[in-house]
Amino acid sequence: MANPSWSRRHIISLADFQPEEYDTVLQTAASFQEVLSRRTKKVPALQGQVIANLFFEPSTRTRSSFELAAKRLSADTLNFAPGTSSLTKGETILDTAKTYLAMGTDIMVVRHREAGVPLAIANEMDRLQSRVGVFNAGDGQHEHPSQALLDLFTLCMLLNPEKPALSLLAGKKIAIVGDILHSRVARSNIWSLTASGAEVHLAGPPTLLPKLFADFVSSPDSSINGIDRKLFLHWSLQPALEAADFVMTLRLQRERMTQHLLPSLREYHQQFGLTHNRLKWCNPTVKVLHPGPVNRGVEISSELMDDPKFSLISQQVTSGVAVRMALLYLMGSGKLS
Repeated sequence: MANPSWSRRHIISLADFQPEEYDTVLQTAASFQEVLSRRTKKVPALQGQVIANLFFEPSTRTRSSFELAAKRLSADTLNFAPGTSSLTKGETILDTAKTYLAMGTDIMVVRHREAGVPLAIANEMDRLQSRVGVFNAGDGQHEHPSQALLDLFTLCMLLNPEKPALSLLAGKKIAIVGDILHSRVARSNIWSLTASGAEVHLAGPPTLLPKLFADFVSSPDSSINGIDRKLFLHWSLQPALEAADFVMTLRLQRERMTQHLLPSLREYHQQFGLTHNRLKWCNPTVKVLHPGPVNRGVEISSELMDDPKFSLISQQVTSGVAVRMALLYLMGSGKLS
């Protein structure tokens, strides 16, 4: 199952991911999804390797699925908790990372509330000429690559469970609704979904969807390999949802809001909350996603969230283990020789 074409040591952002890399992740994840359906769900793919989960910020789904993914690959895991670490005594983040390096860590999975911390650790590992790979598990308002990749996998598996591929989303209309300003998930999804050839429509109140997103993919990074990215902005819900094939709604991240950006949660739900009635604007086969955690009755009604006819939310959680197994395997397989 070795993948000689995979050359990334670190995964910090999806901005420069190539189509063939997405397909490699999707196909590798599909093979691990099959493994997870067996009675014996463990494989020796990364036996003897050490994966450190350095979560400087609270997490349930991401941390748990990375830990389970590592164990399913037979790797040894180290879990970092900032409240009981030497950070409370003044140790720096880079010194913490170097401590885990000295313990023989092969891959560091890093989450931090400040953007740029995973990249700083990756640069330090490279400076030390170590072979450690660093994975960004979410940094501030920057990116959350594994969430976007599991969202991509969930969609592609729905369209073709036998052979998930990036091209399956070409021409699809995908709406992302909600607190896009503070969402690292939205930023990573913009890169992955626009790379597929899908039309991505962002919708939210102006305070949570500033004009800067109109130029989000107009940076130099967006033109890599000449990818034609289709991104649209809406400050009302209906035009984003009209004929949409998929709708992703995002959590209101009130813990990141430093200003009063919304009149009330009730008014937000009235204008941008997803309900069965509002899905009538969409393609009849529309499916709904949410990266979690969910504020029921705010971003999405409880009835819609729990409706298996439309909701892919539980499938996203399930996909997370297979996708993170694939990512850890691809990053770690080069260290097995």
